[in-house]
Amino acid sequence: MKKEALVLTQEWDKTFPKSDKVDHSKVTFINRYGITLAADMYVPQNAEGKLPAIAVSGPFGAVKEQCSGLYAQTLAERGFLTIAFDPSFTGESGGQPRFMASPDINTEDFQAAVDFLSVQENVDAERIGILGICGWGGMALNTAALDTRIKATVAATMYDMTRVNANGYFDSENSEEKRFEKKSALNALRTAEYAKGEYSRGGGCVELPVPEDMPFFVKDYSEYYKGRAYHERSLNSNEGWNSIGCMSFMNQPILRYTNEIRSAVLIIHGEKAHSCYFSKDAYAAMTKDSKYTDNKELMIIPGAVHTDLYDNIEVIPFDKIEGFYNEYLK
Repeated sequence: MKKEALVLTQEWDKTFPKSDKVDHSKVTFINRYGITLAADMYVPQNAEGKLPAIAVSGPFGAVKEQCSGLYAQTLAERGFLTIAFDPSFTGESGGQPRFMASPDINTEDFQAAVDFLSVQENVDAERIGILGICGWGGMALNTAALDTRIKATVAATMYDMTRVNANGYFDSENSEEKRFEKKSALNALRTAEYAKGEYSRGGGCVELPVPEDMPFFVKDYSEYYKGRAYHERSLNSNEGWNSIGCMSFMNQPILRYTNEIRSAVLIIHGEKAHSCYFSKDAYAAMTKDSKYTDNKELMIIPGAVHTDLYDNIEVIPFDKIEGFYNEYLK
């Protein structure tokens, strides 16, 4: 398979400071759909021998210059070789049309990251983990249920994107009638846009300042994406996904076989996050009728909201995450 020639930014354009404890470089790799993915690689300085490695992605609608890069760089400071990658159709990665999402292709993105790490000379292929944030937490669990090479998985402030697209927030639209309305509207839009030959964007986060009558989680997102972590390539910071970009999530539950995951899983969520029910329910489903519960854990952080686990280094439990990977990437 031939890589696409991507144009990659070489200067430091992250939303977090550059560490003087790790070496950083841009890398690319190709997935089984022929899409070339762009990633930032972080390697501990003066590292010797073959290292445990972790592939990081998320949140859903973010880019690697935002919180996935922060996680990757921080874990590299703690001794892991890491990559933070942009999913297919987003950021600096390839794929046309832009700003699309797919349960299948995005799961393959994580598997392709494992492919890439497995053949690096300074990586121990028997000690590879993944870390997914927000919607990529759910994708990470789906990948862990499929890819037996993965020895340890962390899902932080997790979303189940299939559930929220099919049922709405807090399952408030969980009915055949509501789903039919959404599908009808999306399919009408497909016809209209195909006729015009142009695709529209669904809109990113609300501009600041967020109106007072909006839900807290809307403000929470906007303060991150439009404020302290704005990035020019981030979907959520700008015009959002392709308007029908997440349509296929509506009838493809991604967490169906998580109770068959044999490798270690740590799910982390903030107690006050609007999304906490995703992690609680995912953990319950993962451990129900499972023979492999001894290496599964749900960690709820008191008082934390959804985006605290994006970039609040006083809240993100890096010591816990490091200890988890050290235990299971032996």
